[in-house]
Amino acid sequence: MIKINGKQVEFSHFPDGTLLLKELVPTTEKVVLTWLFENNEELVGLFFLTKHLKAGGMKEVELELPYIPNARQDRVKRQEDVFTLKYFAQMINDLEFSKVRVLDPHSYVSEALIDRIDIQSPKQYVEMLIEKLEQEGNENIVMFYPDEGAMKRYSAMFDRPYAFGIKKRDWVTGDIKGLDVSGRTEMLSGSTVLIVDDICSRGGTFFFSAKKLKELGVNKVYLYISHCENTILDGEILNADLVEKVFTTNSIFTSQHEKVEVFNYE
Repeated sequence: MIKINGKQVEFSHFPDGTLLLKELVPTTEKVVLTWLFENNEELVGLFFLTKHLKAGGMKEVELELPYIPNARQDRVKRQEDVFTLKYFAQMINDLEFSKVRVLDPHSYVSEALIDRIDIQSPKQYVEMLIEKLEQEGNENIVMFYPDEGAMKRYSAMFDRPYAFGIKKRDWVTGDIKGLDVSGRTEMLSGSTVLIVDDICSRGGTFFFSAKKLKELGVNKVYLYISHCENTILDGEILNADLVEKVFTTNSIFTSQHEKVEVFNYE
């Protein structure tokens, strides 16, 4: 979905499948394009719309891009690997946005590749969630970060006790086989735990995290993810009786589930 100053752009098509776009150039001094990623065709639409706005005399165009597409391919290991994040960033940079505002980027490489990037912390959403959980009677919430990378990224944001996971993988398949827990483990028994991370696909990491936390005596487990793919519906995390609720933003999640609550990106 792409919006111009909060108004959704309608994508139509010619009979051959190419995009048909009709959009008046706003009379405001600044335009904010918001891209809530749903598919790759939107990148073509973004290119056309930005060129259209600038051809119409709009000098200052900002891009709100909470989820950065292609951030998973942030390095290449073999000659046949296509460095899609690098080339995606080049396409965004070529449009010369005055600012590119992103939320909790998955990769530090993307932060380096995108010009004039403005990084928004997930802190406001997590603090909003903590306040909500406390109002519902959950006291002394302990934070949990599923791996050491998440621990380093988030632990300084919140002045709360935390524990973190150390994943055990099958190094042949890459599959997660379980995890060990370190940190303030003595506070876990009988507590409410909030797991925090940036991105979720099928939720395997969070399934094993919640399973281990329950084994350690945790009472309730909640999960916050900045960017939740619709594929979470295909995993075990929502079907297993381990997590009370999953919270995410609408950066890429477009589905519905009784255990998923969505914060609108601001």
